Amino acid sequence: MSLIPVPKLIASAAPGGLGAFNVVALEHAEAIAAAAESVGRPAILQISENTAKYHGGVKPLARACLAIAEDSAAELAVHLDHATAVELIRDAVEAGVTSVMYDGAHLDYGENVARTAEIARWCHEREVFVEAELGEVGGKDGAHAPGVRTDPGEAAAFVAATGVDALAVAVGSSHAMHTRDAALDDELIAKLAAALPVPLVLHGSSGVPDDGLRSAIRHGMVKINIGTRLNIALTDAVRVALAEQPSVSDPRKYLGPGRLNIQRDVEVALRVLDVRSK
Repeated sequence: MSLIPVPKLIASAAPGGLGAFNVVALEHAEAIAAAAESVGRPAILQISENTAKYHGGVKPLARACLAIAEDSAAELAVHLDHATAVELIRDAVEAGVTSVMYDGAHLDYGENVARTAEIARWCHEREVFVEAELGEVGGKDGAHAPGVRTDPGEAAAFVAATGVDALAVAVGSSHAMHTRDAALDDELIAKLAAALPVPLVLHGSSGVPDDGLRSAIRHGMVKINIGTRLNIALTDAVRVALAEQPSVSDPRKYLGPGRLNIQRDVEVALRVLDVRSK
């Protein structure tokens, strides 16, 4: 199947949320695509700026993800996540990526607006979907540190000034959580959904319990970013495989189980995000 534009994926996922899953290695991309096919739900393959740096650039992994998405029977798109460098966005778009997130949350409000608007104009000229983030940075967690919240009025002004297509908002989640006990502010989610003409994006979703994710979607959250829990699934399976076969040297013997464990976790997540299911 050819790549699907993100707005069409959002419509296809509705009334459920659209799962967007971070890819670190090829096994992640293969597992996400297989899970989307198995469950019959749309999904996004995401590559973060940190992962692009790990691979020495975004193009190799982006091209692999694009090939996997194009060969899959599922409805998929490829997205660049948390890009702070303009050149990285240009490289991703040049490679064929049709959705990007520019993360200017580390900037003051005025500079964030100016840079985001410039990038949005450039991307829209190339029919690329643009996500942005609004909030103060408090360390690695950025706008999604515990206690930080997005103001609906400021968010509406930001979207109007920048022309972005989606906005990542701070409503109680945090990146890189290994426990699933984050409590989201559903009342704020509803206010943001009512105030903004673009889809809301939840980052740090690995730390949110299933009921919390489903409630967030019902209150207006649209795109649900999941990364850390996939890495945990991969690592857990690799540890078991190596413990059972301590002399193994063929990476396929332990990465294969890791890939399968990611697939299983993505299948679970996709079913949770389909709020029509019980």
